[in-house]
Amino acid sequence: MKKLSILYYVIPFLCLMPFFTAPIALAAGILLTLLKIEKPYEIKKYTSKILQWSIVLMGFGMSLEKVIETSQTGVLLTAASVLLTFLFGMVLGYLYKVDKNTTMLISSGTAICGGSAIAAVSPIINAKNNQITFALTVIFVLNAVALFIFPVIGQALNMSQENFGYWSAIAIHDTSSVVGAGAAYGKEALEVATTVKLTRTLWIIPLSFLVLFLNRKENKTNKIKIPWFILYFVIAIVIAYLLPQYQETYNHMNWLGKKGMVLALFLIGTSFSIEDLKTAGLRSFLLGITLWIIISLGTLFFFL
Repeated sequence: MKKLSILYYVIPFLCLMPFFTAPIALAAGILLTLLKIEKPYEIKKYTSKILQWSIVLMGFGMSLEKVIETSQTGVLLTAASVLLTFLFGMVLGYLYKVDKNTTMLISSGTAICGGSAIAAVSPIINAKNNQITFALTVIFVLNAVALFIFPVIGQALNMSQENFGYWSAIAIHDTSSVVGAGAAYGKEALEVATTVKLTRTLWIIPLSFLVLFLNRKENKTNKIKIPWFILYFVIAIVIAYLLPQYQETYNHMNWLGKKGMVLALFLIGTSFSIEDLKTAGLRSFLLGITLWIIISLGTLFFFL
């Protein structure tokens, strides 16, 4: 399989092609991993940076008026969904007898933005590597499923672009999958989904303080990670608004951001591991799946 390692260079190029969509990229990454094709370079080194800068570049394609309107409309809904999701997750973790740290990680990842929230919360609660792996695996699998089925469900139910954008932003964990699902559904869905999701991502900060408070007895020295790329995303939107004469350049940057997101999903797919899937444990999966179904159905009925 060593000769096939060239696919790790070919597929990133294909990610620039219009036919190579986000779901295809994710599936391609998973397939390479399942075939045990050797990775010729360090994947994790690039994934998060490509993801974050792709989001920033996509900011140049956003309308400031639309962002303000969407943020104002979605802020209360976002706040309620984050707090209720985290609360439901903690209760389900107790009922399923999942350990406290894994429960907090899965609940945080589901409430806000998947892997980014898990990465922010894990040092606060001094989570063990296996607990982080469990949570990431559960979130990864559900993200992959959502990326494929959400656009199909939206089309079947004849959801509007705006409502699908809100639904996917709240019910899908990771930013990359939210953007992928939104892009698959339509331009307006993508704009709404991205804006609401990034508004939701800001809740990493207050949620981290909440987790810090809940674990104040166990931990004395903790650090909270702030997602600075969101600030750069907002700056990109403002620049595009204040300097409209460079619209053609912004269009190219927005295109590059969208293609970068497809590439990020391919790289994320290559991190899939059957071993992690096996070791995650049935209870952890039940927690993640139950919480995801509750949030997905609850928000779906709200927007129908």
